[in-house]
Amino acid sequence: MDRITALSVFSTIVEQGSLSGAADKLDISRAKVSRYLAELEAWMDTRLLHRTTRRLSLTSAGEETLNVAHQLLGMAETLENIRSQHSSELKGQLRLTASLSLTESFLIDAVGKFIEIWPQTSVDILTTDDPVNLIESRIDLAIRITNDLEPNVVAKRIGECRSVVCASPEYIKKRGKPVDVQSLAYFNCLSFAYYGKAAWVFDGPNGPESVVISGTMSSNLSEVLLAATIKGHGISLQPVAAAKPLVASGQLIELLTEWEPKPLGVYIVYANRKQITPLQRGFIDFLAKEMKASPYW
Repeated sequence: MDRITALSVFSTIVEQGSLSGAADKLDISRAKVSRYLAELEAWMDTRLLHRTTRRLSLTSAGEETLNVAHQLLGMAETLENIRSQHSSELKGQLRLTASLSLTESFLIDAVGKFIEIWPQTSVDILTTDDPVNLIESRIDLAIRITNDLEPNVVAKRIGECRSVVCASPEYIKKRGKPVDVQSLAYFNCLSFAYYGKAAWVFDGPNGPESVVISGTMSSNLSEVLLAATIKGHGISLQPVAAAKPLVASGQLIELLTEWEPKPLGVYIVYANRKQITPLQRGFIDFLAKEMKASPYW
């Protein structure tokens, strides 16, 4: 039995919550996943998982084994990194996490270009707006749009996310337009949880300015607010990359063009500065150049 592979399969079972989920994630048969688990439990001479028809849970031995598995898999990855440092070619797999809006508007094309340049690489993208524990989820890099990074996080700023205030023609026809930032307080403003639900901050003709907003809808997904804005449910702040094409097509109207919403930083976050691989470093540098060249970022 390949014990490193068996530990990797065991870790994936726990991560996905089922044998079938692990099989899909690893692209192997469920029977093979079950065999790896059975062989690992036989070698450990103890049960690692409580299995019922509805759920899996770790035994006490399973919890200890999972902790050791994470350590050993990390060591194996470090050895692979040492090996790859002596190669002039970038190769291997990167696991990334980023928001769906950033993935659709920027990351898909950037990753495609990167793989064209380095055909021995592959990229696995986990799309989520929620912070992810990089070590527990075995993520190499996280791309986050924020002005409030967690303390002591290892990150590199690669760009900024600018926004525009917008609404649909139907909403403006029914409710009218705000004449200045302060008049936003009298409109239905759809708020993004990670930007600020209570106040929107702008740089305007007379300097910095903020307004306390309220509305009937908020979400942690900018895609939800964008869809609601297009359907005429209110005014929202939208990333330039998402809004500009819709403004050009007439689906949205940009408002308050003399006031610029406070931009958010775009950061690449990684677990450990000392253990960064040539592949990770090459991808970070490539992504920074692509973002700098983009008119939207």
